[in-house]
Amino acid sequence: MKILNSLFLLFFIFLLLNFFYDFQILRNFLNKDQQQLITKYIFPQKNIYELEKEIENIGKERNLFRGQKKLLEKAFNEMREEVEYLQPLEEIFEKLLSQLDPYEFDMQIKRNNSNLEYIFNPSHSFESAILDVDIYSPEKNILMYGIANQFPASGYIDQYDNKIIFLSASGVLTYSTTDMTKLNNNLILKQIKTNIHDFINEEQFQKSRLHDFDWLEGGWFSTKDLQIYENDIYVSYTREVKADCWNTSLLQGKMDFEFIQFEILFTSYECVDVNNNIDNEFNAHQSGGRIVNLDKNTVLLSTGDFRSRHRVQNIESIFGKIIKINKSKKDFSIISMGHRNPQGLYFDIENNFLLEAEHGPEGGDEINLIQFNQDTIPNYGWAISSYGEHYGGKKAPRNKKKYVKYPLHKSHSDYGFIEPIKYFNPSIGISQIVGLDKKNKYAVASLKDNSIYFFDLQNESNVENLERVNMGERIRDMIKVENGLILFLEDTASIALINLK
Repeated sequence: MKILNSLFLLFFIFLLLNFFYDFQILRNFLNKDQQQLITKYIFPQKNIYELEKEIENIGKERNLFRGQKKLLEKAFNEMREEVEYLQPLEEIFEKLLSQLDPYEFDMQIKRNNSNLEYIFNPSHSFESAILDVDIYSPEKNILMYGIANQFPASGYIDQYDNKIIFLSASGVLTYSTTDMTKLNNNLILKQIKTNIHDFINEEQFQKSRLHDFDWLEGGWFSTKDLQIYENDIYVSYTREVKADCWNTSLLQGKMDFEFIQFEILFTSYECVDVNNNIDNEFNAHQSGGRIVNLDKNTVLLSTGDFRSRHRVQNIESIFGKIIKINKSKKDFSIISMGHRNPQGLYFDIENNFLLEAEHGPEGGDEINLIQFNQDTIPNYGWAISSYGEHYGGKKAPRNKKKYVKYPLHKSHSDYGFIEPIKYFNPSIGISQIVGLDKKNKYAVASLKDNSIYFFDLQNESNVENLERVNMGERIRDMIKVENGLILFLEDTASIALINLK
C-alpha cells in the first residue's frame, strides 16, 4: 500500500511540475541548456508543444511549406533517437507530405474566395544606381502552385483602372483594392470570380505528377499569361484538347471586378500527346503563351514546341509560332516560326516591330526582332539552328540521333534563318520583355539569372549598353507602368514595384 501511495505521490508531483513548467516566468529561471535537458528527457511532450508554436511562426515567413517541411523533419529526426514513441507520428507526417500537391493550397484559396494579402518588406527592398525597388511579400493566403514548383508560385501581372491585376498559374484572378499610386504598407488583392475553372482545373493540375515527379516538381499545366486591352481581358493556358494531349489556347472575357465569363478565342484540334509522339519527349514547360494586343481587332499569341521539335518547321502546325488572331472572325495566321519557347513579347508601336524573347535549350536564349507585313513568314531557325545544345550536349549517348535530326547549327543566316539580335550563353532563363519611356530603350527579365537586363537597340539590330541588375529572385512576369515596372517574383511569390531613376 505504501508503494502504491508513493507512486501516486510521484505521479502527482510530476503532473504539478508539468503544470508549472508551462509558465514562462518559471522557465526564465533556467538557462537554455537546462530547458533543453528538461524538454528532451523529462517532459518530451513539451518539445512537441514548442515545435507546434515554431511551425505557426514559420507560417509567416517566405517559402512557407518548404520551411515547415525542413523544420519538422529536423525536429522529428532529433527526437526520434530519444523518444521512440514518436516514430509513428513521423511516418504519418511523411505520408501526409507525399499525398499533398501545391495546387491544393491554391484551390482552397479559390474556393473560399479569399483575398491575397501582401505586406511591405523593407529587408528585401533595395536601391541601386538606376532604380528603387519596393518588395511586397505574401502575408496571408500564400499561393503555392508554380510552373516550377520548387518555388512557391507563378503568376502574371497587368494593370486596369489604375489597379494591379494579378493571375496565378492556378487561375486565381485578383485586383488591388488600392490604386497603384496610393500603396502603403499593405497590398490587398481581392478575388474576381471567373469561369477559368471550366477550362483548366484540378484534373489538369494533378496530371503534372504523371511521371513520378517529386511533390515539389511538375507544374506543367497552368495559365500562361494575362493581358488587358481596353475593356477586354485575355488569358492563355495549356489546354487538354483530349485525354493527355495538349496545346496552348487563348481565352477572352469582358473586364469586370465582380465576375468574368471567359470563352475560347483561339484553339486548335492539333495537340501534342504526352506519350505518343514522334520525338518520344514531352514537356509542357515549353508551351509559350505570351499575349500582346496590336489593336482592337488583333491579338498575338506565342506557342512553344512542347518538345515536339519536328512541328516547329512545319508551316501547317501551330507549335513554335507567333500567331496573329482576328478577334471578331476568330481566324488566325502565322507571322513568324522557328521558335522553341517564346516567353516574352513586346510590340513597339512607334517602330512597328515585335520583340520576342525565347528560351533556348542548354544555352542559347534569344531576343528576336520580328518585322510585320513581310512577303514570307520569317523563320528563326529552331530546331535546326541554335546557339545552345541539347540537354547533356553532343557527348551524351542519348543525343546521338537527336543531333542528326536537329543539328543545332551555330549559325542561323548560313541556313536561311534570321539571326537573333542577342543571344545568351549560358542561358539566363529569359522571360518578359518591355519597352521603356526613353526611345530605343528596353528591359528583359530572367528566371534562372534572377535579374533584369536593360539595353539600347540601335538600327533595329544592335543591342548596346546591356546593364544587368540582380533582383535576387526568378522573375516570371514584368509590366511597364507610368513610374517604372511591376514584377512578379517566383521564389517568394512576391510583388516588386520599381521606380526607374
